[in-house]
Amino acid sequence: MSNSSLAGKRITSLLDENSFVELGASVTARSTDFNMEPKDAIADGVVTGYGLIDGELVYVYSQDASVLGGSVGEMHAKKIINLYNLALKVGAPVIGLIDSAGLRLNEATDALAAFGRIYKAQTLASGVIPQITAVFGKCGGGLSLFTGTTDFTFMEDKAKLFVNSPNALSGNYEEKNDTASAAFQADEAGNVDVVASEADIYARIRELVAILPSNNDEFGAVSDCTDDLNRAVSDIAGCGGDSSIALSMIADDNSYFEVKAGFGKQITTGFIRLNGQTVGCVANRSEGYDDEGEKVWESDTVLSVDAATKAADFINFCDSFDIPVLTLTNVTGYEADIDSEKGIARAASRLAYAYANATVAKVNVITGKAFGSAGIVMNSKAMGADIAIAWDSAKIGMMDADLAAKVIFDGKSDKEITDGAKEYDKLQNSVDSAARRGYIDQVIAPADTRKYVIGAFEMLYTKREDRPAKKHGTV
Repeated sequence: MSNSSLAGKRITSLLDENSFVELGASVTARSTDFNMEPKDAIADGVVTGYGLIDGELVYVYSQDASVLGGSVGEMHAKKIINLYNLALKVGAPVIGLIDSAGLRLNEATDALAAFGRIYKAQTLASGVIPQITAVFGKCGGGLSLFTGTTDFTFMEDKAKLFVNSPNALSGNYEEKNDTASAAFQADEAGNVDVVASEADIYARIRELVAILPSNNDEFGAVSDCTDDLNRAVSDIAGCGGDSSIALSMIADDNSYFEVKAGFGKQITTGFIRLNGQTVGCVANRSEGYDDEGEKVWESDTVLSVDAATKAADFINFCDSFDIPVLTLTNVTGYEADIDSEKGIARAASRLAYAYANATVAKVNVITGKAFGSAGIVMNSKAMGADIAIAWDSAKIGMMDADLAAKVIFDGKSDKEITDGAKEYDKLQNSVDSAARRGYIDQVIAPADTRKYVIGAFEMLYTKREDRPAKKHGTV
């Protein structure tokens, strides 16, 4: 049986015990003009089949690097596409375990066409069933598009992911900048959601699959909740900078599954459960801490290109699978430097589009400042938030009062500027001012965040909202 190989063992390590059923074990490459005498290749270098994760059906393929380098050829691809066809029929996730030399050269254009057929299968499945890839060995060239077309990518910390190898990049070599490394692909490129050891990857994929719905017809994802729905989160006010900690405090059992943690760090994205319901989270972030509680980075409360891009992609995923979205807003503007200026308008526009276009339940909690258009694009009422909540300490307005006063009272004395800032802050930036105009639905104490957010999503559970008829948008 081909599932006794390393590729097969990876599958059994991922799935519930004794649940894997192999499909296509006897498939081998066929003779063609390009591949006149194909080598006898067990399962054509990929183990495919189905099994269970926590009792739920999933389809899995695992490339076998010991057979023709795990390279992708015509029949190899046919087995993967067969899995996709089955998964679409029954509505279950597809998980790909990647370890491959890439394109099978001796099959020439047959192998190239095989790549294309897999890309198409992934495209048709996008937004219908969750797609997850995990890279354990090499994933290079056209094979790297497998990860880009799926929803979530895990990467073993010693694996390699690249389109062009580091040594093929002009002016670069691997020792200078290993662009194929997990660290680069996760933190710099944003192509990887989770980097971990091989053993940890199996556990993290199982955790993610348990959070997600199996398909886009399964309304959200709900499990039993034993946590107190009215539990106070008394320390949350001190976590405004690191919103990943604030999200874990709000969550059932304090569990937060973060994705793309190292990329676009000014926003955190991930999943929590609230009263058992899976909720996607997007939150501004200005500082981060390690496992020992030491601060490891900090920035201004601004929206960067990478952060906005990451958030927009995440919201689109949630909307595709009817996963409600919670936003924690604390932003004063956009990152301001030359590199950021090249892309921030486009990235912020995509974020605004993602929020406005999403029809799932959307709740916004303003935990700090919501200034300018950056505050507007972070799921404001104007962008379509169903419920907008603000902490009683929040500030909402055009800009920081001190900066506004310097503009309004230019040329005046320091005392006049200081007094003007206080008056501006009271009239323009107070949460009460925004609430009086209907831009905020509820003003709460930070400790009450969990129960108010749970109440909002429970009220919105059966939300339905239409958009103008069109093929698709263009942003």
